[in-house]
Amino acid sequence: MPYKNLLDLHAHTDNSFDGLHSAVFLCESAVARGLRALALTDHVEMDFYRESDFDRTARQSYFEIVKARSAFRGTLIVCAGVELGQPTYNLPESEQLTQQYSYDVVLGSIHNLRGEKDFWYMSKEEFAGGRAEAMLRAYFDELLLLAQWGKCDVLAHLTYPLRYIEGVHGIPVPRETYSERLDAVLKAMVKNRLALEINTSGLRQKIAQTTPDEWVLRRFRALGGTRITIGSDAHEAENLGAGLPQAMDMALRCGFKYMTLYQKREPIEIEIV
Repeated sequence: MPYKNLLDLHAHTDNSFDGLHSAVFLCESAVARGLRALALTDHVEMDFYRESDFDRTARQSYFEIVKARSAFRGTLIVCAGVELGQPTYNLPESEQLTQQYSYDVVLGSIHNLRGEKDFWYMSKEEFAGGRAEAMLRAYFDELLLLAQWGKCDVLAHLTYPLRYIEGVHGIPVPRETYSERLDAVLKAMVKNRLALEINTSGLRQKIAQTTPDEWVLRRFRALGGTRITIGSDAHEAENLGAGLPQAMDMALRCGFKYMTLYQKREPIEIEIV
């Protein structure tokens, strides 16, 4: 189905350590691709905030996004955002950062367990022998703390480790391993009115599905969830908007009629069709 309201609320500029293009170039590309709104949400990993200069990243990213927003006013809704990685590992500075800049949207995510490396860097051997299941349980325990903290707007790429455990390394993990913990996270999200992101980057990866998948989205809906966002998680211009129509199809199948756009941290409901 063709959609008129294409909102990509998760994308990275070259201020992210793994991003390739400037804020202005991404906005130009978004207009060319027919997007109505684009949230630029550079990585700020809070467990390495000072030692890896993410404080400088946050400052540079914010001011470049604000300049781009001014340049594209009337042509593209440009949302000043940030992806806070592991904010609950460094709560004082996480809370300070969200107050320091006038963000439109704050994504919260967990990329690694405490003191561990990003799941993206882990080998198949590191997940073997039941360790994948243990890591997933610990991951959902951390997500629960994040959802209970509730000072972000969106939980990004829920089930992130499965991209690598199941997608890259082909290690199947039964849902019952983490289903109770998942429900606890989703209930906390509903209580704190957090949006669940449908992250489409998995459609471009070996796992070949959104993160989270349709089963999780249906569970969120069943537990009372109403707010969803959709993001390509693009790190380069060519992936902006990728997978948005498929995610919108899925949202409709799961009973959602609206997507959420954030302006100055306030939710605005936008009809999917």
